[in-house]
This record gives sequence, C-alpha cells and structure tokens, in this order.
Amino acid sequence: MSKSPKDSGNLLIEKDTVRAPRARILVVTPEITYLPAGMGNLAQRLSAKAGGMADVSASLVNALYQQGADVHVALPNYRKMFHTDVKELFNRNMARVSGSLPEQRIHLAEDRIFYHRSKVYDGAENISTALAFQREVINHIIPMVQPDLIHCNDWMTGLIPAAAKRLGIPCLFTVHNIHSEKVSMAAIEDKGIDAADFWQNIYFCDRPESYEHAREHIPVDLLTTGIFSSDHVNSVSPTFLYEVVEGRHSFVPDSIRNELANKLYAGCATGILNAPDESFDPKTDLHLEHHYGIDDFTQGKAANKFELQQAVGLDLDPNAPILFWPSRLDPMQKGCQLLADIMYQLVSDYSHMGLQIAIVASGSFAKHFDDIVEMHDLQGKVAVVEFTEKLSRLGYAGSDFMLMPSRFEPCGLPQMVSPKYGTLPIVHDTGGIHDTVDHLHYDGRLGNGFRFQHYSAEGLRWAIDEALNFYQWQPEAKAETIRRIMRESRDRFSHETTAATYINLYENMLGRPVVKVRGMD
Repeated sequence: MSKSPKDSGNLLIEKDTVRAPRARILVVTPEITYLPAGMGNLAQRLSAKAGGMADVSASLVNALYQQGADVHVALPNYRKMFHTDVKELFNRNMARVSGSLPEQRIHLAEDRIFYHRSKVYDGAENISTALAFQREVINHIIPMVQPDLIHCNDWMTGLIPAAAKRLGIPCLFTVHNIHSEKVSMAAIEDKGIDAADFWQNIYFCDRPESYEHAREHIPVDLLTTGIFSSDHVNSVSPTFLYEVVEGRHSFVPDSIRNELANKLYAGCATGILNAPDESFDPKTDLHLEHHYGIDDFTQGKAANKFELQQAVGLDLDPNAPILFWPSRLDPMQKGCQLLADIMYQLVSDYSHMGLQIAIVASGSFAKHFDDIVEMHDLQGKVAVVEFTEKLSRLGYAGSDFMLMPSRFEPCGLPQMVSPKYGTLPIVHDTGGIHDTVDHLHYDGRLGNGFRFQHYSAEGLRWAIDEALNFYQWQPEAKAETIRRIMRESRDRFSHETTAATYINLYENMLGRPVVKVRGMD
C-alpha cells in the first residue's frame, strides 16, 4: 500500500534537504592577499595586507572555491594597491550593469577614500574608511549578491551583521584581534548607512532612551556590535576565546568580554584555528633560492642560513645558531621588551656558540633594538631590518629557532609556519600559541617547540636556554626530531582543515550544503 504525502512527509523533507542547492556565502574582509584565478579577472592582482587576516581570508576563500562552494568576496577597492585604473574600473562597472559579469565573484566597494591608500589602516582615516566600506556592502553588494550567509571579519565590518539581521540573513562574525573603534550613529548615517532601519541591533556604549537620543549622544562600539548582532561568532583559536570570556586579559573591554560570554553560553561561539597559507612550504616557496624538504632539510637550511646571514649583515658562520624574530615590533602585544631586556647578556653568554639574532620586522620598537646593537657593538651578531616578504621567508628557512614571546595572541601564524621550515618556535604559552605549540619532550618524541609559562624576560631566557640545549644534541637525534616536527606540522597546519571546519559551521548555521555534492547543485 502506497503512503500518502501526509504519511511520507518526513521522507519528503529529508529528500528536499539533501537536494537543496548550495548556499551562497559572502565573505566580507578589509584585507586579502590573493584569490583563485577562476573568481574573476582581478583575482591575482588583489593584495592588501596588514596582518594575518589577509592570509587567512585568502586561504579560506581559496579552499572554499576549490571545494566547489558558491563563495563571493567583498573588499574595498584599494585601487593603488591593486594596480587598477579608472578606465578598467569603468569597464568593469559597465559590464556589471549590462549583466555581462554573471560569474563575477569579487565585489569591490567603491569610494575615493580607498583609491589612493598605500596601506589598509591609516590612523585618522580608519573610521571613515570602515564606514564607507560597510555602506557599499550594505547598500549595494548584499542586494546584488543576495547571499544565504555572510561571513564578516573584525571591527571594520561590525555593522554588517546588524543590517543582515534586519534582512533575515544569518551572519558569522570572526574576531581576529581585540581592537575596536567607536563612532556616533549620526556619523554612521552621515556616511550613507540608514542605521535607523536596524539601530536596535547595534551595541551602544550606554543604554539608549530612544533612537533620537542614541543617534546624537551614545557612541556605537563597532567590534562589539559585530559580536552582539551576529548569529554565531568565532575567535581564531579556542584558547583565546576562553581567555577573553574568563577575564584573563585586562585590556579586553567588558563589553567585548560580556558579549562573547553571552554567545559562548548560548552555544553560539566557537574557536577555529587559523592556518598558514599553502605557499609556506620550503619545497616550493617562490621567495627561496634553495628549496628543501623533510628528507634533505639539513643541506637546504645550511644554504639558506648562509644567504640569510649575507642578506641581513650577520657574520658568515655556518655553525652559529640563529634566533629569528618575524612578528611586528609591537611592545603591547608581541613581547619585544622581553628580548630587549636579555639581548646583550644572551649574546654574551652564548658567544662560544656564535649566537645570532635576526629581527626581520617593522614597528615602533625597532629603534630600541637598534640602540642596543649600537651601544653594545653587536653588529654581526644582531641584525634589525625592515620587513619584506622575501627576507621573512628567508628567515624561516635559514634560522634555527623562531622567537614569539607574545603577551597575548588570538591565534598567531609564525608558530605554525616556522616548524614547516624546520625552525622550532620559542613562545609564550598564551591564546592560539597554546593550541599549536607543545614543549619538546626530553627525548624528542613529543612536542614541537619551547614554551614558557610566565610572561617575563626570565621566562623567555629559560625557553631560549632549552632551545640552545637542543641545538647541541647529537646531529642524528636532532635531525630525526626536526624531521618529525616538519612532517607533523605539514599535516596538522593546513588551510584545508581550517576551511572544512568553517564549512561545517556554515552548514550547521544554514541546515543545507555549502560545497557542491556530485550529481546535485
């Protein structure tokens, strides 16, 4: 006897759910490093990077696209950084208006404030830039793309989840770092964003009495708004999420901590580790002259060490252990002062080994390192040079240990990149570092670096001593340990793994497929 439609309702629903078309995802980010060639004719020319968000956004979008997801990207048109011109922009816009770009997946927000910038963030203009970007996404890009889910990143996109909630579009908000900006609703609306339409989804710094009162008198917190109004929020490591919620970092405002806690307790917050871009591979790294893999890393690293010493002005000594600093020189977060406090004594104590330090980074603390080098005549032993991508990659390949004594770290990428190159991390145990670095076991069979617990110069010195003790192991035992770490890092720190986690989260939020299923679309 056949079943009636009423009797088979559950079966029909299940069948329809399975055959539901892929969801369309719109990733909104102020930073990117590259995009897959198939996403549009500008894909390989888009590069606007201030930090790890650019690499993570690019890797995620690339992995989503390669796995068959219907993914779109919105970002500001940094015309100067993207090397686009007015004619190209005009032709592109005319093609969009005429409907001849049906497969275009890159959506550039247009405003003169983006066009002539040489960097993503620029002090006094940051708020104006963020508001112009969000205006274009809310007013133009979302209606054109008609996404099923929007994935926003950090404070420069904080108003978009509030607008999306009004439209009934689910929104994921990723917190990459604890930084926010505050702005009045009057300024928001003066930039062309009709906040009156969704003002009840905005996080104000005080309780508003009415829309009119809020508009003129109570600032809007952009990062907290993104957290508050999103359907789900994720930090870029599990440990950092819990550190913030548990109040372990005094610099985190109560508003951010409380809203993250509300999301976590409601089951709407997750920690998802970032992963390095696939270009971080010593076998294929385009920035390296001397490539190597797990089996021949000894020779490869020796060749790169010689080139690194030449490039940054260190003594040419093949036996010297090199400590490499790749992170920006930000004393608030990165722990620069810890190294400064011990640098002279460290180089002195290990002079018998010829210890060298290569600092390839930019930031406000560079002058302090320069002064120490000058004062103590450390030229040839300590090099301080401005960041370039090529020198940084050479630092990973040519050094023995990577320094990352961060006070806090939402995720961090250098501690995942360096072991891929056979360069072991020396790190402070915090945030994403805790999730990715384990202290090396005495016999070398477990662990992938050197991790100190107490944030202090003494803690850093202890970890460096541990690392330099390892450096003096018998060559065969040391090489076997490094090969194991390189192999495990290659398999563990993969953007495919990260993308799969995001895809699973998207599908849980939507209750439908995101990647293409064979035979269905």
